[in-house]
Amino acid sequence: MLTFTDETSEGETTDGWEEEEEEEVEPEIGDGGDGGGIVLQNVPWGERVLSIAREVLLQFGGDMELFSFKTTPRGYIYVRLDKLSNKYGCPSMEEIERYNLEYKKKLDEMGALGEIPHNLAIEVSSPGAERLLKVPDDLDRFKDMPMRVSYVEDVETQCLEKDGVFMLESIKKESANCVWKLANVRENRDPLGKGRPLSRKQKDWRLKLPFEMFRRVTLYLEY
Repeated sequence: MLTFTDETSEGETTDGWEEEEEEEVEPEIGDGGDGGGIVLQNVPWGERVLSIAREVLLQFGGDMELFSFKTTPRGYIYVRLDKLSNKYGCPSMEEIERYNLEYKKKLDEMGALGEIPHNLAIEVSSPGAERLLKVPDDLDRFKDMPMRVSYVEDVETQCLEKDGVFMLESIKKESANCVWKLANVRENRDPLGKGRPLSRKQKDWRLKLPFEMFRRVTLYLEY
């Protein structure tokens, strides 16, 4: 993940960001972080700084969207930018810095007018390649990439959660299900096969999953 932090008032630093970091919890869709979405936490200036964030996006010609946006009562703004033309959705460091500078400039102007607090701290970053994907909305976009899928086989029972690294073969939104095949990645290949591809049995294997069976889907990176 690429990150750029700054403060809206001159002469101050970003010392103390560590104090704002919350206890690590499992990300969820719409949490304002790895799960995307907008979370304003009822701060009175939240809607205004969100509208300014969206105004700055217009300078990028429609190729950038807010992946997540979060404000906190202590005056922090966390922005994650999603670059639609990038394979992983990650903007470059130069784009993140450019957005940060433009956003900071706008916030400074509004702060000087008294419309928002003048000492808000901002952090602009990319979503991270292993961000949570929304089912089914994000599946088509990343269908040519391997994904780690966590799922259950029966939502009515307390069955154990399973996971695997799959490629999307097909998706049927009208019937709310999709079909997966094994991704040709190291994790799925025989460790004794010395680099051999998937076996015929593995290539023919398919998993049909209703949307309600998904627990977590992320992009898979092979290191």
